[in-house]
Amino acid sequence: MLERFTATDRRRFLAYLGVGVAATTLAACGESPAEAKTYPVHFTPEQWRKRLTSAQYAVLREEATERPFTSPLLKEHRAGIFACQGCGNKVYSSKTKYDSGTGWPSFWAAIDGSIGTKADHKLVYTRTEVHCARCGGHLGHIFDDGPKPTGKRHCINGVALKFLPA
Repeated sequence: MLERFTATDRRRFLAYLGVGVAATTLAACGESPAEAKTYPVHFTPEQWRKRLTSAQYAVLREEATERPFTSPLLKEHRAGIFACQGCGNKVYSSKTKYDSGTGWPSFWAAIDGSIGTKADHKLVYTRTEVHCARCGGHLGHIFDDGPKPTGKRHCINGVALKFLPA
């Protein structure tokens, strides 16, 4: 036998559904201010805006993503170091850079101690965000489809990096 839903039942269901969506949305927003980490290099948003271009600020401070295949660093093949554009922290060696075909500079490993990671819930699935360990600047994401020896692909926004030739 089928039971009928009354208007009250429908309202209650929609209220529970709304609470569930709100809780999921809040959980996906990332760190709360109480959980925010302090980094050795830090500036106010106004100071960061003066130090960075608008594209650099969008990626490093607001976690934006540059368009694929637009970074000149994508074709950078000289020996050297890739440093954080925000603070100069040396984050990747050219020895770990490879062409992933994704349109962003890719590396299979970072320089030890140079990066941090956190869960990124902005999309339907969880990704691993990578940020500079010195200033907290957003660099990109790490995926599990890279080459040996790590099997990781550090997919990094070129605008977040500067190249220092050897």
